[in-house]
Amino acid sequence: MLRQTIKERVSLNSKFFKSLNFRIMVILFLVGTIPAVILSAAFLSAYRDQSLARLGSDVTNQCQILATQIGSANYLDDPSNETLTGELMQLATLYDGRILIIDQNFQILVDTYALEEGRTMLAEEVIKCFKGESTSHYVSGRFIEMTVPVTGSGEDKTIIGVILASASTDSMNARLEDLRNFADIWLAVGSICVMALAFLLSNWLVKPLRHMNKFIGDLVEGALDGDLDIHDCTETENISNTFNSLLAKLRLMEESRQEFVSNVSHELKTPLASMKVLADSLLVQEGAPVELYQEFMQDIAEEIDRENTIISDLLTLVKTDRKVTKPNVEVTNVNEFLEQILKRLRPIAEKANIEMVFESNRSVSAEIDVTRLSLAFSNLVENAIKYNHENGWVRVSLDADHKFFYVKVSDSGMGIPEEALDYIFERFYRVDKSHSREIGGTGLGLAITRSAVVAHRGAIRVQSTVEEGTVFTVRIPLRYIT
Repeated sequence: MLRQTIKERVSLNSKFFKSLNFRIMVILFLVGTIPAVILSAAFLSAYRDQSLARLGSDVTNQCQILATQIGSANYLDDPSNETLTGELMQLATLYDGRILIIDQNFQILVDTYALEEGRTMLAEEVIKCFKGESTSHYVSGRFIEMTVPVTGSGEDKTIIGVILASASTDSMNARLEDLRNFADIWLAVGSICVMALAFLLSNWLVKPLRHMNKFIGDLVEGALDGDLDIHDCTETENISNTFNSLLAKLRLMEESRQEFVSNVSHELKTPLASMKVLADSLLVQEGAPVELYQEFMQDIAEEIDRENTIISDLLTLVKTDRKVTKPNVEVTNVNEFLEQILKRLRPIAEKANIEMVFESNRSVSAEIDVTRLSLAFSNLVENAIKYNHENGWVRVSLDADHKFFYVKVSDSGMGIPEEALDYIFERFYRVDKSHSREIGGTGLGLAITRSAVVAHRGAIRVQSTVEEGTVFTVRIPLRYIT
């Protein structure tokens, strides 16, 4: 039980860390804190550089004043001037540092620490200063060190000595550390505030998606009522509108499915009901004549054939609807293909005294699934024959351009009412239900035709005038599009 609870908690944590809510929260947190951290570091760095420059400038100015006094008083020749010595000690104490006075022989004449007097100082900074280059740089992390030349009292201003001064940066570092601690506190407080704000904003931003997820969950449970209504922003409104369009199609598909099931049940039960009535009629008539038995058995056989036809058409429709079925595409001479279809249907046309004409404007070869398109064009031509007038005509024409070939099936038949043109490709739909039984068919032929044409990435359209005739035009690509 404990292990299962731990697994559930781990799973919940894993889902949370993978959620869009968490990612938005992290992004908002980083956007809010990273600039603050960068600005804080930049401010502290600028403060440090400015403080060092100010300290160096202050010490240098003081040393230049002393250098002028030392040169005027010939202090390098007689370093016993207590006044200047006191000023040197006072300056070193003021900046918690150290001051060395070095003569032309690089001898240390005065050391405020009294440690290296009389020794030689050959530091690079001292040599540069004797050449006329003043230096100021940061040394060892705790001191800033600079050199100031001492010139003689004459007019030539010859450099006769160097003041090497160092000032402690401890107080500056202490102030800098206080500022850094203050900045860290504010960064921590600001980060907490940004985290809270990011949490609220991420929840607010994800709220439309949660609403959408709940709505889809209800939809999965079978609730198709209502529409998705999310208008928080343009994107969610667009998603809402697109989803509602999809939902409308789903509802239409559900209605079509229910209607299809109802039609299938009706179409399959009708022949069975007829056979049941015929069989019951024979059973209740004792000693019925053979001729009556033969007549009823003939009717039963016809109903069985009708049932078989409905089932065959349903299976054909299912096969043509299946997207996963790999088409058997091959390069085919469309002229010969159509001629073979018309050859099979010509006896039906002759029996009904219908003239059938094939017109070909050019030789056409295309990549097609022969089986599927054979069903499609056979249904179109057979319907043109069935729903025609006596002594009528059926005309099939073939043409092509550089991309498509076109098959047009025209007839002089009954025509289709304008209000029925939008429904003729639906399954089991019949324009004239009163004549459907005597003409035959299952109402699935045009549905099979459209499915085959769509499978070839083609298009089919119809034009019709009642009692004048109908024209079906099919457009199929010359190259099969996968």
